[in-house]
Amino acid sequence: MALDDNQLGSFLRSRREKVDAASAGVVHTARRRVTGLRREELALLAGVSPSYYTRIEQGRDRHPSREVLEALARALRLDDTERTYLWSLASPPLVPTGNDLESTVRPGLLRLLERWSDLPAFVVNPARDVLAATALAPRVNPAWSAGHNLIEFTFLDPRAAQVYPDWNDISGQAVAGLRATAGTRATELAPFIADMRRRSETFRALWDSHDVYDRVTGDKRLRIEGLGILRLSFETLAAAGPEGHMLYIYFPESGSTDDRALRSLN
Repeated sequence: MALDDNQLGSFLRSRREKVDAASAGVVHTARRRVTGLRREELALLAGVSPSYYTRIEQGRDRHPSREVLEALARALRLDDTERTYLWSLASPPLVPTGNDLESTVRPGLLRLLERWSDLPAFVVNPARDVLAATALAPRVNPAWSAGHNLIEFTFLDPRAAQVYPDWNDISGQAVAGLRATAGTRATELAPFIADMRRRSETFRALWDSHDVYDRVTGDKRLRIEGLGILRLSFETLAAAGPEGHMLYIYFPESGSTDDRALRSLN
């Protein structure tokens, strides 16, 4: 299944449909038959002509100016991640990326993972393929081992619902994070996204919602057989280089019951 060829227009439409017209200052007396903002209302709030905004949303102008993008972002009340994604859609990279996802992890990162014997940590590529992991990582989550894909596990593996007590939140965040990455690596990710849309109705619905989320730190609950539910914090570090690799590190609060439980897995 081919991906949407007008990502900029689709994203803008999805955002304006989620804006509450009254809170945005749109005054109306008749009963509204649409959710969110109309095209002409968004254009008015952003200070552009309705005809020009329509051209953008319909894909007839795919590279609006910085000023127009900023005005639309303000009118739509986009957060920083959504603004960045909007910019990536309107300003494709000057140097196109290749079609292949690099799967070779730098030796330095591999040595680093070997030293972190007491933490679950792993390296992924932009498609969320796990390329390398600490020995402890798959003991916490079977998806955190080389050869697995985090997105496929979440949507296609029946174990995911057991591992993730908060599966609904995690699945939405996973897709929104993948969309944020796709803003700058669309060519590489297009085949994978198309395949996931075909294989999972839930993934397809979440992808088509156009939510963008870049959660680089936070907490996650995981259910581990024999130990119950552990709460682990995580940090996501981008590995410098064209490969787009990311390093995920999970860790418990020092001295907590989660810490003691995690140590028991070593």
